Amino acid sequence: MEAKKYKILIEDLTFKAILGLLEKEREEEQLVVVNVEIEYFDKKNYVDYAKVCDLIVEIIKNGKFMLIEDAIDEVEKALLREFSQIKTLKLSIKKPEILKNALVGVEILRNF
Repeated sequence: MEAKKYKILIEDLTFKAILGLLEKEREEEQLVVVNVEIEYFDKKNYVDYAKVCDLIVEIIKNGKFMLIEDAIDEVEKALLREFSQIKTLKLSIKKPEILKNALVGVEILRNF
């Protein structure tokens, strides 16, 4: 019998944080939008989406990262430390206010 796969979705987790290289980004918090998909196999060993959200916000707000890539790397490490049952992680971080004519961000897709 094939193992059942579960996926949690966190869409548009929105908060303000210091994130970026520009002087303005270093001085003023800006809007950050995070989307996450996490796959795992054992519903008895589920991934708590509320804890995932809290962890992401804490890491990005406290990290005051220069690069979105650094923020993504740290969030990935923390999620894997907290939830070893993660088999697939899709994570995007976007900054909707930094450019007037585009929504920019970085996304990863990892399989474990």
